[in-house]
Amino acid sequence: MFPQKREWLFMLMIAVVSLGLGFVDLAQIPQAPNGLHSRGLVTSVDNSQVRVNLIVKTEEQFLTVELLDGPHQGESLALINTLTGKMEFDEFYETGEVVLVEYGLGQDGRPKNGVARGHYRLGLQMALIALFGGLLLVVAGTTGLKAMLSFVFVAMVLWKLYFPLVLMGYPPLATGLAVVALLTAVITFSVGGMNRRGLATFAGSMMGVLLTCGLAVWFAHAFRLHGAVRPFAESLLYSGHYDIRLTDIFIASIFIASSGAVMDLAMDIAASMDEIKAKHPGIDLIEHVRSGLRVGRAVIGTMTTTLLLAYSSSHITMFLLFIAKGLPAANILNAPFVAAEVLNILVGSFGLVTVAPFTALVAGMLYRFEPGASRAKSQTGSEIAAASLKFFSAGFLRRLS
Repeated sequence: MFPQKREWLFMLMIAVVSLGLGFVDLAQIPQAPNGLHSRGLVTSVDNSQVRVNLIVKTEEQFLTVELLDGPHQGESLALINTLTGKMEFDEFYETGEVVLVEYGLGQDGRPKNGVARGHYRLGLQMALIALFGGLLLVVAGTTGLKAMLSFVFVAMVLWKLYFPLVLMGYPPLATGLAVVALLTAVITFSVGGMNRRGLATFAGSMMGVLLTCGLAVWFAHAFRLHGAVRPFAESLLYSGHYDIRLTDIFIASIFIASSGAVMDLAMDIAASMDEIKAKHPGIDLIEHVRSGLRVGRAVIGTMTTTLLLAYSSSHITMFLLFIAKGLPAANILNAPFVAAEVLNILVGSFGLVTVAPFTALVAGMLYRFEPGASRAKSQTGSEIAAASLKFFSAGFLRRLS
């Protein structure tokens, strides 16, 4: 009963910390002048100033909206929708649609300077999050609740800690590693439990993340890549953050992005080895590690394609454009932004592949010296070294190739 109480206390702590992070403002960056938001129903549209060139719209669209909530509910407000000609940013509105309105207040306390900030999607986003949380609870029960809390905790730590700290001038690599270590600890110990399984998952994951970080640093410089290959990086410099380390941010994004898949694989192996040990308490170290690696081999085959599908699918239109232009493969692969994605995929996959032997070896050692196992007496440091030497001398690593 005590371990269950400890895990519930740990979950409660995660929930409290996540809630507290919502009130944290490290960077203390002032909000934009128009600080009020409301849903607005578009009641009229004036497109007289809009210029249309084929499928591109520019200039300004004038709207009149009725505010649907907030302190000025029911009032009408004139909005300006500036069209820049970039379809990824622009939205075109019609009568009857609901938009997110950002506005300020005049000296008389009435709404003014209204701007349309896109079709209103926040309600559907909240509904989707609630549906996802409900599905986790139905399918996974208590473990689903832990996963949902971990999901919220990750979002809050990145949004309220990592991003502001980087803007404040903290080193992106060291800060990123610290944040990943924190997230990995919370996720692995909340989902895997505060036991040997959770510890093995954490240790194996961090070994994979550290290897990924080292490779990312080396290959980013070898590829002559800088952080400006990422979207909005140059705009960030122009916004006043001239000293921000874009290349380090790019490198940090590689191991942060792959850390989730690394944890997934480490948890699979640690959970499998925990079950094996429970069913066969007398299994020796070498056979236990071999069993964990057999599970790892089966999972690695699919996990290595996870990053490829995840990253390449977000750039489908880019590849379609290159192919439509008839560019040869050498030109495509040598382009800086494509080379950055190749680096992202392959270096992240290195962490995925190596986390299997890392986790298997750590879990094997942890369960080898578990109280009540086949050898009841305590193990000395020399016995641990001897067992490790026996494992490596068995030629196990040679059979991985």
